[in-house]
Amino acid sequence: MRNANAMPVNAQDRRDVAAFAEQRGSARWLRVGFWVCIVIAVAVVVRRVYALASPPRSAPAQLAALDAYFASHAALTLAHILPALLFVGLAPFVVFRRSPETTWPERMLFPLGGMVGITAYAMSVHAVGGWVERSAVLFFNTVFLFSLLRAYLHMRRGDPYQQHRWMLRAIVILLGIATTRPVMGAFFATSRLTHLEPRQFFGWAFWIGFSMNTLVVEWWVRSKEYPAPAATTV
Repeated sequence: MRNANAMPVNAQDRRDVAAFAEQRGSARWLRVGFWVCIVIAVAVVVRRVYALASPPRSAPAQLAALDAYFASHAALTLAHILPALLFVGLAPFVVFRRSPETTWPERMLFPLGGMVGITAYAMSVHAVGGWVERSAVLFFNTVFLFSLLRAYLHMRRGDPYQQHRWMLRAIVILLGIATTRPVMGAFFATSRLTHLEPRQFFGWAFWIGFSMNTLVVEWWVRSKEYPAPAATTV
C-alpha cells in the first residue's frame, strides 16, 4: 500500500540516485586498487630486503640475475626502498585521513618522498632495462617530485584541498612501481614464447605500470566524482 505522504520520484531524482551509486562504485574500485598497490609495494620491498640479506640459492636464472644486479648496488637500493616502504606505509593515513588535525603523516611524506625521488634518479644510472626504463624513471619520477612540491606549496599557502589533490597524485604515481609488477609477471610468464629477457622488457613494464597509475589518478582528481573541498578523502 502506497504511503500517501510519500514524495513522487521524478526523473531528476532517479538520475541523482544513479549518479550517487555510480560515484560510490567508482570510489570503491579505486580503494580496492589502492590497497592492492599498497600490498604489492610492501611485498616487493620486503622481498628485496630479504634477497639482499640472504640471496636465494634456488631462484630461476632470470630472477637470480636480478638479485645479483641489485646486490651489486645494495647501499643505493636500500637507500631507495626503505624510505619508499615508510612512504607507502604512511600513505593510507594521508589518503583516508579523517581529522584535519592529523597532519604529521603527510608532513613525513615530504622528506621521505624527496629521498625516494633523488635515489630513483641515482638508480636509473644503472637501469636494468637500459634507456627505455631510464626514460620512464626520469619522466614519472619528475612528475612525482613535481606533484610533491606542489602539495608542499599548497600546504604552505593553507589550501588543504589542492594540497590533498597534489599529494594524491604523488602517492598514486609512486605506487606505479606496484602496478609494474603484474606487468613484469606477464612478461616473465611468456618469456619462453617471446624469448624476451628482463633487460628487454623491464623498461616497457615501467612505462605501462606508471602510465596506468598516472592516468587513473589524473582522471579521478579531475572528475566530477572527486570529493568537494569540504570532504577531501577518497
